[in-house]
Amino acid sequence: MSSLRFATAQALFDAFPEVVRKVGAAPTTDQSPIDFLKALIASNRLPDAVTFCAYLLPRREAVWWACKSTKVLSDEILAEAPTLRAAEAWVYQPDEERRQAAVDLGTKGDSNDPTTWLALAAGWSSGQLAYGSPAPAYMTARAVRVAILTCLPKTPKRTRAERLTRCVQEGIRLAEAGL
Repeated sequence: MSSLRFATAQALFDAFPEVVRKVGAAPTTDQSPIDFLKALIASNRLPDAVTFCAYLLPRREAVWWACKSTKVLSDEILAEAPTLRAAEAWVYQPDEERRQAAVDLGTKGDSNDPTTWLALAAGWSSGQLAYGSPAPAYMTARAVRVAILTCLPKTPKRTRAERLTRCVQEGIRLAEAGL
């Protein structure tokens, strides 16, 4: 079953205007989100493809994608990191208890650690933020994007493009098929 939230790439840009500034490329008329992602890959605009994909995927799939991507990109990501485990636990069972555990760990984490952003992505997926305000729809996508892109300096340059391409291709698979 498809997890596509948007019929066209332009529909995503209309829903999240900040993505236009971050990606800096416009889709052709009625271009599907998948075709737009493939065009970004073909143009070697891989960080832009990560950004677009983070907003394209539903929240749960986006967090799962980011967890998998950070492992692909960084040899330093530890499977036992509490923040990574919290994000993965929320993906497996997206309930309020696991969401709150993830946000609690994420808010105490190091902002330079990609796994902190994984926990925040899960934690910001729904529910209430501080002072009772609801989590805005873009917060998970922002955290997913940051989690993946903060891995790049730690990814060996000789394998960075290949690894990032694999990550975006996995995002496309998730968008087309779901979890």
